[in-house]
Formats: sequence, structure tokens, C-alpha cells
Amino acid sequence: MTYEDFVMGRGAAGSRVNLVRADSGNSWLDIGRMNIQVAVLCDAATDDNGKLNLLGAFDTIYTQQLPAVHPQCSIALRVTFSSGDEGKHSLGLNFVDADGSSIAKFPPIPVEVALPDDMHFGTRNFIVNIQQLKFENPGLYSIDILLDGQPQANIPLLVRHNPPAPPA
Repeated sequence: MTYEDFVMGRGAAGSRVNLVRADSGNSWLDIGRMNIQVAVLCDAATDDNGKLNLLGAFDTIYTQQLPAVHPQCSIALRVTFSSGDEGKHSLGLNFVDADGSSIAKFPPIPVEVALPDDMHFGTRNFIVNIQQLKFENPGLYSIDILLDGQPQANIPLLVRHNPPAPPA
């Protein structure tokens, strides 16, 4: 991207990028609600004193046979809360297939937001480790992220079936 593209609000290949000034009233700080900074499916994730460490982020799984079983992965979220979010909340994750049918059930994660008076925001990392995740069919899947039952974001996942080539 050139400087001119940046100033004119153009992204790669001429796509339009909306730039928002911090004082425009559209800043996250003005809105005061949960902000998902990172939402990713990866091979592994850890939290080291508030630092989110990710290993092997991916959005596609290739398999030679169906059903496919993915041995281990993690859902990693980094979420920022403001004073407008203070109180008790419930973070929900729903792993669904293209038809919207749940393929993995996760219990709701209770979240209590309480910020000291001298803090404008707080950030928390959430990591959910998954083992032996089974995919019956190829296609598009989604991890839907909800706060208090309201959709906030989703993580797409494509499962591609690549059967082995027949012997020559």
C-alpha cells in the first residue's frame, strides 16, 4: 500500500478502507463495549502473565479421509473491556457446521468485569483447548463467539477432503 493509498483510504488492489479518527465519536473508547482484539483457531495457545502466545494459527484443515479427527487445537481470544462493560457476563462459544448444527459443546465461561478507578480498560485472554475434534463432512464450519447470548464475532474454518490418489 502506498502512502497515497493510505491517505485516500484505499486498501490492497484498490479496495476501500474506512479510516476512523479517534475524536470522531466512533472510536472504541467512545462506545465503551467489549472489543475482541484476537479470535483465532490455532495448534496451541498459552497465557503468560497477560501475554497471549499463539502457535500455528489456521483456517483450513486438509484430510485424506472422512470422518476426520483433528487431534488437538485451541480457540484463543484476546478481549478488551471498558468501564461500560463492568458487571457479570457470560462468554459463549458455539462450534457449528454449515447447516448451523453444533459439532462441539462448550460450557459458558463466566466473566466478571471490574476495573479499578485509575484504569480505562482491561484486557483478558481466553483459551479453550479442544482434543479429538471430529468432522463428519467437508465444508465450512464456524466458531461463533457470543457475549451474554449476543453474537460478537466468528472464526471460520474450512475442512477440505483430499482423498489419496489411486495407485497407478
